[in-house]
Parts: sequence; structure tokens; C-alpha cells
Amino acid sequence: MCYQRLVWLFIGTFLCSFSSIIAAAPSSQLDAVKEAAQAHVEGLITPPEYGKLEVQAGNLDSRLQLSHCPSPLATDVPGRQSLNKSVTVMVSCKEDGWQVYVPVQIKLLTPVVVARRPLDRGMTIAADDLIVQLVDARFQRGQTYTDGSTIVGSRIKRVVGIGEPISGNDICMVCRNDEVIITASGSGLNIIAKGTALSDGALGEQIKVRNRKSNRIVDGTITAVGHVIVKF
Repeated sequence: MCYQRLVWLFIGTFLCSFSSIIAAAPSSQLDAVKEAAQAHVEGLITPPEYGKLEVQAGNLDSRLQLSHCPSPLATDVPGRQSLNKSVTVMVSCKEDGWQVYVPVQIKLLTPVVVARRPLDRGMTIAADDLIVQLVDARFQRGQTYTDGSTIVGSRIKRVVGIGEPISGNDICMVCRNDEVIITASGSGLNIIAKGTALSDGALGEQIKVRNRKSNRIVDGTITAVGHVIVKF
């Protein structure tokens, strides 16, 4: 009787251990599938020079029963998908005849100047109002900046929340009626004069400027806060 109990106890223990191994196997293979999908996408995208690429495979149905493939898993991006916010990767095992479609999220993080504190309309930006953070390219609108000193002294045109990237549409580096320094260059000459801005603008934008001395209106390109350049 005692012997029979020992035998059944041994069999029960063995079956429990065996079933645990079976249950753990699919989970391990699902992890391998996700890793293969992530690696495939990482191999297709060049990380930004001063930023970071983040690739994250989505969760798969834990009820999937996948055999352990005897060879490296095959991966492919089917169809004409753009490698933008997300992509679906097909992971397959040719020997065992199975394939799984894995959703993969993509983030391209680049350094961008953001607001360290809420910035209200009309404020003049100071250095301690800004900080550089890695921001997902999806949330960058229009012209953004990587060096806070470039926009110090600009005025806020619309409210910018804490942690939000500051875009060219949010500020004027030269605002209407501001006094500006006009640098006129051409034929090896540089002439500097004072003028008045007739409209708002950000870095690289062209605005109308009135020369205070000649009263002439010219088109100037903004090169810095309070500075425009005119070609002649």
C-alpha cells in the first residue's frame, strides 16, 4: 500500500513538472517571436545621430501554440508599409509551417528644446525657461530647435505647456514693430543699419523691414533674435 502511494506520488509530481514545462514553452517561443520582430525593425531604421530609436513589439495572444523552430526565425514586413509610427512584422518558421503577425511600435527620439515651465503669451523667453529633452518625432510640429540659446529673447505668441516642444509657430524671434539690426551684404560689402519690423517671424523666415534712416522697405531674412539680413 505504502509502495503504491509512493509510485502515484512520483507519477503525480512528474506529470505536474512535465505540464509546467509544456506551459512554459509557448511563452518562451512567443518572447523569441517578439524579439525577432523587434530586431528586424531595428535593422531597417537608422537611429538619429543625436537621438535614440525605441522599438517595442506588442503583446501576443498567450494561447498561441508555437513549436520551437529548429532554425532561426524568418522575418519580413509584408506589403507597402511605411516605417513611421508602427509596422506589422511577419515572423515565421518554414520548417514547422507557422507564421505570426507582430505589431511593432516605433519611436524616433531626438533632442528638442522644450518648455521647462508653462509659457504664457507675450512672455519673453529666458534661458531658465528652457530645457533640452528627447522627444518623439511624432509630437514635433513645424520648425523646432536643438539649442535653447538660439531662441532666448524671443516672445511667446501662444501658450506652451510644460514639457512641450517649442516650435517656430509658437514664437517670434522678431516681432512686429520691434527694432531690428539690418545687415545688408553683397559684392563684398556689409552695411549695418537699424530698422523696424513690419511683421512677426522666426528663424530663417523672411519679413518686411523698414530702414529707419532711408525709410525704405526691404525683405530681410531673420538670422537671430532682433537680427535680419538683406542681400543686394
